[in-house]
Amino acid sequence: MHAMLSQAIGGPETLELTELPDPQPKDGEVIVRIRAAGVNFPDTLMIRDLYQMKPPRPFAPGGEIAGDVAAVGKDVKGFAVGDRVLALTGFGGFATHMAVDPSRLIKIPDNMPYEDAACFIFTYGTSHHALKDRAHLKAGESLLILGAAGGVGAAAIELGKAAGARVIAAVSSAEKAEFCTSIGADDTIIYPREMDRDAQKAFSGEIKKLVGSEGVNVVYDAVGGAYAEPAVRALAWEGRFLVVGFPAGIPKLPLNLTLLKGCQVVGVFWGASTVRDPQGHMENVGELFELYAAGNIKPRISARFPLAQTADALTMMAERKVMGKVVVTMD
Repeated sequence: MHAMLSQAIGGPETLELTELPDPQPKDGEVIVRIRAAGVNFPDTLMIRDLYQMKPPRPFAPGGEIAGDVAAVGKDVKGFAVGDRVLALTGFGGFATHMAVDPSRLIKIPDNMPYEDAACFIFTYGTSHHALKDRAHLKAGESLLILGAAGGVGAAAIELGKAAGARVIAAVSSAEKAEFCTSIGADDTIIYPREMDRDAQKAFSGEIKKLVGSEGVNVVYDAVGGAYAEPAVRALAWEGRFLVVGFPAGIPKLPLNLTLLKGCQVVGVFWGASTVRDPQGHMENVGELFELYAAGNIKPRISARFPLAQTADALTMMAERKVMGKVVVTMD
């Protein structure tokens, strides 16, 4: 097998393509022949030891995979050699093979390509949990998505439209705005990369121009930093502000706004929710497969890299140049 290993703390350039012995399944394990692996922002943090999960080195980053069951250990039930599966693994996915606990595996539909499957569950799972379980988004409501051209943002656009909401995509460039419109956003706002107080006021004003003085019902914030406060200021009465991620930094919000607007600031920790409510998670997965089969959602893969060029994929992600999803392929 081959894997892109993190041998020392550092950026994508520190990863090394390494040949290793093929893994053998222990009791209760499944060996997956990985065909494709999704690239996500936590991968860029993990190799720098900036993520909450810090695997012992050497390790391969890559927490989202799709492939075939290559071998099954003793006492494994429900999976057989040849099954097509996806999994959230945390790390280890930028490799040709890995051992996986079967509880992490989900069988994928026959009509779903490996690349789609490898770019599916992390973004759509996060956004479906956010909009359905945390925001309780209703048809006819307005939804503002910060960082809308990224993986979870693009998924939120499609899921928001499927729920019957009016979707406003907030992004940092005209190119990203065009991408969001192409996948269903009703309106777009381009915000500056540097958000000072004047820019914050202008951003709030742009939101209210689109939705009216009453404000927006739900904000999906996958950016954080100085972008959060103006979005909260544009919330409607009893609006919901979804805390999804912080690539621009952890924001400091004036809590008097929550009182004045009767609004909610709602945390979205999808990974923990799958552990705490596994039945609800599997119900959501079933709903997502139905939406995929109906053509309502489909991973928007903007770039593909072979395993040996994983560093390039991670650099694109770290520099926030990704629109939709990026995938690493093993063939």
